[in-house]
Formats: sequence, structure tokens, C-alpha cells
Amino acid sequence: MKQLVVGVDIGGTNSVYGLVDREGNMYGEGVIPTKKYPDFDQYLEELYMGIQNLLKQVDFEYEFMGVGIGAPNGNYYNGTIEYAANLAWSGIVPFVDKFKRYYANVPIIITNDANAAAIGEMVYGAARGMKDFIVVTLGTGLGSGFVANGQLIYGHDSFAGELGHVVIEGGERQCGCGRKGCLETYVSATGIKRTAFKLLADHLEDSEFRNIAFNDLTAEMITKAALNGDPLAIEAYEYTGNILGKALADAVTITSPEAIILFGGLAKAGKYIFEPTKRSMENNILRNFQNKIKILPSGIDGKNAAVLGASALVWQQLEK
Repeated sequence: MKQLVVGVDIGGTNSVYGLVDREGNMYGEGVIPTKKYPDFDQYLEELYMGIQNLLKQVDFEYEFMGVGIGAPNGNYYNGTIEYAANLAWSGIVPFVDKFKRYYANVPIIITNDANAAAIGEMVYGAARGMKDFIVVTLGTGLGSGFVANGQLIYGHDSFAGELGHVVIEGGERQCGCGRKGCLETYVSATGIKRTAFKLLADHLEDSEFRNIAFNDLTAEMITKAALNGDPLAIEAYEYTGNILGKALADAVTITSPEAIILFGGLAKAGKYIFEPTKRSMENNILRNFQNKIKILPSGIDGKNAAVLGASALVWQQLEK
């Protein structure tokens, strides 16, 4: 009998969920608009109904094994979402305790989305067979998950591994967390937009971005322009990769990973982000680690990676 779990990716706009087996095959997906349900109990009821609808559509015998959830500020230890700025539910939300009303007899596991991505890479993706690695998610912000000796590092409060909020040397950009100079203000979709506009101010060469307003520019546009040879876009990625490489050189000294996996939108720029990042890391890394650490693309990106990553939380828990 095939075993199935549900993976749930909770975003500020939508929540995506899907049925997944141990091999990472998906048997149906659904979406509910997160913003539509400021009442958390109503949201959980809608999520439950959506999951049940997927289960009813399965046309073979199966065993339902649990629910894994990736969410902003998800606390693995407490089963809570805590003070998530981009969600409608304020304060500390007891997600697991309340969802147990619907699924009392299977594990329900929650963590933040970057940690879910790290587990997803270990179970389904580029980190299969690895015990020591780092996943860096390059989305709207910069998330990260650190795995050492086969275990995700949560720290004493479940919030370990916030590489995006390491303050870089000389960093002055204001961060949404209230501080200045956080890595994610430079290395993220929003960070590279800020870099592109700084380069426009500092240089005179032609670029397709000169007639685009800041709010209309996207990281996807910068990636596409770099792939098409736009010099300013390429320079924006060079600048971004240089900063990321320095940060990774420091991170390596803490956990000595076998590999660092870049996941998310900016990683789609290929060599334009990977080459400057690798070069900068090697130029700044402690000699003991030189030429030992691989920088790899995600092995699950493009396959609804967030849902796969969330589902992998259950498989890992069951294996324990």
C-alpha cells in the first residue's frame, strides 16, 4: 500500500498544498488564498476541506502518514507561527495544536520555509546522501537552512540559521527587521533591485532598465536581462554574488558543509550568480576549506519545491 503525506506551503498571498509519496511524486495539488481568511480557525477549516478533497480523488489504496507545513516564522519546537509580518494572523498562532482537531492520529510538523527547503533537498534533491550542507533560499528575502550530521540545526528556540540577517561589513541598507546592513537587503530579489538602481545612478551606459520605475522592476526582469547580455544586469549579479560569497565563506567556518545549495528565483540566473559567488567565497575563505565546498543548484526547484520540502518534514520525522 502506498504511503502519502500532505505538504503545505503557507505564503502571504496563497497557501499551496499537495499529496506526495516517498519518492516525491505528487498526486494532486490545491490552493487557497491565505489573505482571504484573517480568521485563523476559518482558514484551517478551509485547508482541511481542501486536503480531504484531494484525498477523495486518489484512485488507489493508500495510507495517510501526516502533514508537513512550511511557513514564515514557523517554530518547529512549539508548532507555532510566531509574529509573521506578511500573514494576517498576529502574534503567536498555535497552528499544530489547532490542526490536531482534524488530524489527531498522524504527525503534524511545521518549520520555516527555508528549513523545509533544506529537508526537501536532503530527501528529494541535490543533498541526497549528504549529512552536512547549507541551503540558501534566494527569494523576496534570503532564507537559509543548516544541516549538520544529518540533522537540521534549529537552535534552542527553533530560529537558528538566519543567514539573511547577518549584518555585512559596511552595509547601510535598511532592512524590514528594523536594522541596517542585513545580508538579505543585498542578496535577494528585493536586494538586487536596489543594486540595479544604484548602478543606474552610478553609471551612464545604456540599459533596458533606464525607463522602468522601481516598483515595476522585478528580479525576473534583471535575470532575463543578464541572460540576454545586458551589462548593468550582469554587473548587478556580479555585485550580488561577491557579497553572497563573502557571507558563505564565513558560514563555512561554522559548520564545514560538503555543499551549499542555492534555491529560488535568483539561482535561475545560472552562471551569472554562481560564478561570482564561488569566486568570492574562495577568495575569502579560510585556507582549510579552500576548493572543498561545492556550490550547487537546487535539485527540486521547479517541481513545486515548497510543497515537496514541506512534505519531506513528515518522512524525516517518521524515519527518526
